[in-house]
Amino acid sequence: MFNESVVAHPHDSASLSTVRLEGHGLLLRPWDPGSGADVAAWLRGVTDPEFLHWNTPLVPVTDTAGARDSLRARAARAEEGSAASFLIGDAESGGGTALGHIGVNDIHRLLGVARVGYWVLPEARGRKVATRALGLVAGWAFREAGLHRLELAHVAGHEASCRVAEHCGFRREGTLRGALLEAGRRDAFRDAHLHARLATDPEPKVS
Repeated sequence: MFNESVVAHPHDSASLSTVRLEGHGLLLRPWDPGSGADVAAWLRGVTDPEFLHWNTPLVPVTDTAGARDSLRARAARAEEGSAASFLIGDAESGGGTALGHIGVNDIHRLLGVARVGYWVLPEARGRKVATRALGLVAGWAFREAGLHRLELAHVAGHEASCRVAEHCGFRREGTLRGALLEAGRRDAFRDAHLHARLATDPEPKVS
């Protein structure tokens, strides 16, 4: 189990822009478009070759201005209650140094469904950052945000992401044919593995 600090009210969509989560040695806080450090970390993350091998952003980010605009768009979605984007930071440092990102996206309030995505900066890999962050976010999404189902899709063959999902109780439900863009392309597609976890599923031990 873990201690979780949440600045939010259950089912209050307007509060997604202020949610902060702490547990598993991590502090998750909203990205700040006005912070030069946050913008630089976001730019580094979404231009990292490993990230781009497994992800093809619909709106590519290539410079500081684009990174700031991307974070502003995410902040706007948090304000309207359709998504929550978190900078993953180390709790001991107060979350000041970015380790990666995790987001709860495409929130459908009526169905209680959302999609989760994450990435970790190169220097933070191999430390179970994504696993710990996903466990923390899932707990918040079910207990505080009132969601019923979280979905997670990754490119077929991305074994590291698959292990993170399964370790956090996201069962593999099948293959989505041609669901994601090929790396760096807009005219070709690749399969994805779909994982999901329900609020009623047993809570795994994440450490």
